[in-house]
Amino acid sequence: MWTLGELAPLLGASAVSAPDFVVARPVPYDSDDPQGLAYCAGPRYARVAARHAVGALILPPGLTVERPCLYAEDPGAAFTRFLALCRRPLPLPAGTHPTAVVDPAAVVAPGASVGPYAVVERGAHIGAGARVFPFCYVGEDCVVGPDTVLYPHVVLYQDVHVGARCVVHAHAVLGADGFGFAWDGTRQVKIEQVGGVRIGDDVEIGAGSAVDRATSGTTTVASGVKVDNLVQIGHNARIGPHSVICGQAGIAGSAVVGRRVTMAGQSGVADHVSVGDEVTMAVRALASRDIAEPVVHYGFPARPDGLRISAALAELPRLRDRLQRLERLLAE
Repeated sequence: MWTLGELAPLLGASAVSAPDFVVARPVPYDSDDPQGLAYCAGPRYARVAARHAVGALILPPGLTVERPCLYAEDPGAAFTRFLALCRRPLPLPAGTHPTAVVDPAAVVAPGASVGPYAVVERGAHIGAGARVFPFCYVGEDCVVGPDTVLYPHVVLYQDVHVGARCVVHAHAVLGADGFGFAWDGTRQVKIEQVGGVRIGDDVEIGAGSAVDRATSGTTTVASGVKVDNLVQIGHNARIGPHSVICGQAGIAGSAVVGRRVTMAGQSGVADHVSVGDEVTMAVRALASRDIAEPVVHYGFPARPDGLRISAALAELPRLRDRLQRLERLLAE
């Protein structure tokens, strides 16, 4: 618990009213928690908060609500700092747990943690400060960089290199076979996948996501990339630095995604297609051919004017009626 007076310097805010008021947790602005602290980015949200019993608010300067308040130029950023103060890391003791299975030819650096029933195969390297949670599998010749976290049930097959300060959430699979088959006239013949996966520094990969190993060479996810839950990244794909890939998006084999690209939920990139730097793909957009313009693309296939086209579809019945009336007038 904190008083608003204690929180103000930690959050870059000022306690204008009730500095001794105690808050215990972050809550949404429409909460009725009397010890909750929420934020309002503007008057619309403040009006909703005023109808509820949330304990205290972080507000922008000039906005007033009849309850204890902190004021910050950027209430969202102040609230983000509060979230960081409230975070509770999952427990994992230092060192290697007695039930973990670590091959003698593997290296676990001093200061790393390997949890119960985790498996670390020969040739693998766990960096200093890395945390490998229970039931993880780190395969042959994999590298887990310094201060990287693998949450429970993460699987690294073989030849997967994960950089420093990465976070890989539960049930993510890195290095499974790429989806490669060839029809020989009678059946689908598997094309062996013998490449690897390279994950840069400061990457976060969401729960249940998959990054496939390359057929040959590497599948690459560059530094700073953020991947949501349930995302598929195919073999030999390349993702540029600081891109954001939202839930259920799919990137097919050998696709290239540039730097600072945003892919909304259920969007996709077809195989061997390139998406240029700073492109935004709206929800369910499909890049079926190369995209270069750094604007919002929408549709199937994705187009820079896709949102306008979609909005125009609602006008089609009215336009059809108008056209029919004009045709009748012309006929008369």
